[in-house]
Amino acid sequence: MDGILVVDKPQGPTSHDIVDLIRKRFGLKKVGHAGTLDPMATGVLVVLIGKYTKSSDLFLRDDKEYDATLFLGAVSDTGDAWGRVEKIAGTENIGAKNIEEAFNKFTGEIEQVPPSYSAVKFKGKKLYELARKGINVKVEPRKVLIKELKITGINMPEVSFIVTCSKGTYIRQLSSDIGSLLGCGAYLSRLRRTRSGKFTLDGAVTVEELKKIDNTGVEKRLKL
Repeated sequence: MDGILVVDKPQGPTSHDIVDLIRKRFGLKKVGHAGTLDPMATGVLVVLIGKYTKSSDLFLRDDKEYDATLFLGAVSDTGDAWGRVEKIAGTENIGAKNIEEAFNKFTGEIEQVPPSYSAVKFKGKKLYELARKGINVKVEPRKVLIKELKITGINMPEVSFIVTCSKGTYIRQLSSDIGSLLGCGAYLSRLRRTRSGKFTLDGAVTVEELKKIDNTGVEKRLKL
């Protein structure tokens, strides 16, 4: 079996969990994915099957699009709602204009320091492995491209937005950086990937569907 399967990942499982489910359920040897989604995140997970696993680097370079929400006035050690959240400031003096001005500063090419809870490696160790041991290391910022960053709703203390960005962009860190600029802190409270390259949620298969269909059903859902 060779092809690309677009999965609508639910909250909870890791991207590796989805790959493992597909590998075991359908008896496949070569299965991978083209871009990790955090356990809290949902949406487009591009799963590569068979000979397509050899092209993973090509798909990893694709732009991504997200629909997200950040929470102002608090921070999280992981950068999202599933971490240890600590309230640090009120948001009474922050208005829509302040928020819009902050968002505008994060469009185009920006420098971003990968979050401590990420798979980025430091001297052979993944940052999240070090963070879980209480070890904080200084990581050099990386250049990423924010092609579009648009506020879609403000319902204080939450701000919803859509973002189109280059590979390697952390929306958790983007949310944290916006909160820092506003002086009140912020963490990512919701994240849904709506597009990865040319692949969208249109026609994506859910995990529940995967548990019900057989190999023939999977083959019908493959994109070549």
